[in-house]
Amino acid sequence: MKRQSFVKGMLGFAALGGLTSAVSLGKLLSEEDYTYPVLFIGHGSPMNGIEDTSFSRQWKAEVEHLPAPKLVLVISAHWLTNGTYVTAMEHPQTIHDFGGFPDELFAVQYPAPGSPEWAQKTKDLVTSTQVGLDHEWGLDHGTWTVVRHMYPNADIPVIQLSIDYGKPAAYHYALAQELKSLRKKGVLIIGSGNMVHNLRMVAWNKLNTPNYGYDWAIEANETFNKLIQDRNHQALIDYQKLGQFANLAIPTPDHYFPMIYTLGLSDQKEDIALFNNELVGGSLNMTSVRFG
Repeated sequence: MKRQSFVKGMLGFAALGGLTSAVSLGKLLSEEDYTYPVLFIGHGSPMNGIEDTSFSRQWKAEVEHLPAPKLVLVISAHWLTNGTYVTAMEHPQTIHDFGGFPDELFAVQYPAPGSPEWAQKTKDLVTSTQVGLDHEWGLDHGTWTVVRHMYPNADIPVIQLSIDYGKPAAYHYALAQELKSLRKKGVLIIGSGNMVHNLRMVAWNKLNTPNYGYDWAIEANETFNKLIQDRNHQALIDYQKLGQFANLAIPTPDHYFPMIYTLGLSDQKEDIALFNNELVGGSLNMTSVRFG
C-alpha cells in the first residue's frame, strides 16, 4: 500500500474514532500490516548534522508522516569492516569520526538507545554469511548527523550494519535482500553515503555555488538517477562498466555501497522518489532516494 494513501486513511479513521494524540495514532499505525519505506540518504558534510539546510529539512520531512518505527537500522559509508557486523550494545556511543570542523560539531551527542534484541534478530535473518555482534563501534557521523534531524528526541533505538569492504557490490545487494522482512516488522532502514563522492576533486571555492557540478559528475548523477528509476539494478551493481564518469564519481565504493543496500531492500513495483537532487562542490552529490 502506498504510504500517502495509508496514512490518509488512518488519519480519517483516527478522527472518526476520537483518537486525539499523535502517540495513539503512531501506535495504531505501527500495529497494522505496514511496510516501511527504505531510504538512501546522501549525507554530505558532517556540518549537515547541526545546520538547518534544505537537505536536513528534507531528511526530517521524509519521516514526519511515518508511524514511529520500532528501530532504525543504518548502513553507513563510515563503518567498513572485514566481515559483516551489527552493533549490539545497549547504549551506542556518538562517534566523531572526522577532523577540521568546529567544536560545536564535536560537542554533539546523540544518545539514542541501541537494541541487542534487534541486533540478534538482524543477525538471524542473514544465512549467506556469518554476522558478528559488535559491542565497540556505536553511531558514526553517517548515521547520527542524519537520524538526529529525523528523530531529535533520540527515543528510537538505532543500530548499524557494517559494510564488508572486501566484497563486491553484488554481495551487498544479495545480503540486503535477506533483510527485507524487517520492513514489515517496524524497522526503518537507511543507507547513508553519497553516489557521487570524489573528495580529491572538490572545488572548495565553489562549495557555496548552488548545484555546481563538473560535467562528469552531472553525467554520473543523471545516469544513476535514471537507472534507479528504471529499476536497472544490474547496471548499478556493475557500475564499473558504465564508463569513465562512474570511475570518477566512485573512486572508492564506500559511499556508493549503502545505495546498493537500499536497491536490494526495495521491491520492483513500489514507488520511487528522488529528493535533495543536487550537486555540491563539483564532485559530490546529495541525491537521495525513497523506495516505497
